[in-house]
Amino acid sequence: MPYLAKILLYPIKSLDGVEVEQAKVLASGALEYDREFAIINKQGKFVNGKSNEKIHLLRAFYASSFGTSQFGISDRTISLQIPSQKSQQVFHLDKERQALAATLSDFFGFAVMLEQNSLMGFPDDRNSPGPTVISTASLIEVASWFPGSSVDEIRRRMRANIEIGGVEPFWEDRLFSEQGDLLSFQIGNVCFFGVNPCQRCIVPTRNPNSGEAYPNFQKIFVQKRQATLPSWVSSSHFNHFYRLSVNTRLSTSEAGKTLQIGDKIEILPSKS
Repeated sequence: MPYLAKILLYPIKSLDGVEVEQAKVLASGALEYDREFAIINKQGKFVNGKSNEKIHLLRAFYASSFGTSQFGISDRTISLQIPSQKSQQVFHLDKERQALAATLSDFFGFAVMLEQNSLMGFPDDRNSPGPTVISTASLIEVASWFPGSSVDEIRRRMRANIEIGGVEPFWEDRLFSEQGDLLSFQIGNVCFFGVNPCQRCIVPTRNPNSGEAYPNFQKIFVQKRQATLPSWVSSSHFNHFYRLSVNTRLSTSEAGKTLQIGDKIEILPSKS
């Protein structure tokens, strides 16, 4: 039986994520606290892994005062480890945002600020701002394509929000239909629309700790993904095979509902 195995939130877009036990759905369909903040330069452009590989050198940690690692429940702090500095710097995301921006500006060598969007966050796909979905088995399979890579490293390269356990590799490809159609599925009591397989960018090609590119990562990925694509997959979305995980949307009726580790996952019957 497919079940919700992991929930990962990324409070600051492009920085490290935090694993949580539960997450609340916003009216936009996004998960509360996910990509709530983004690093922006003076031109209003994102400073992220696509545009600046130096960001991979930063380490971010989030934990509540109760030590539960449930970001946002009681603390709202980030501990930032900057290369060449021995100790972590701790900032409150609401009260010390300017100080955090100044520290990041020093690190990047140009002025940046932290922008906040508590309603939807800053998803890559604003038309499908729901959480991205992948299976643990898919991460294990993809890790096997790249000698020297661990499952956790591939997880950090792909940066999905929801991880499904109890299924075979690429089971999540069942969660979308042909182009123009939406497939309905349910996690616990939360209803989702599966939209399409996520088109990957340059970020997965880089080591999440160093930013160093894995030789021929995209070429290897495309060859292996095509070779292992299940025969039952709705192929109209695959104009290329550099795609992994599923983009989703949620109705406003799901706002306020909570996803919980262990929730069962069910594909719902199609409706005319």
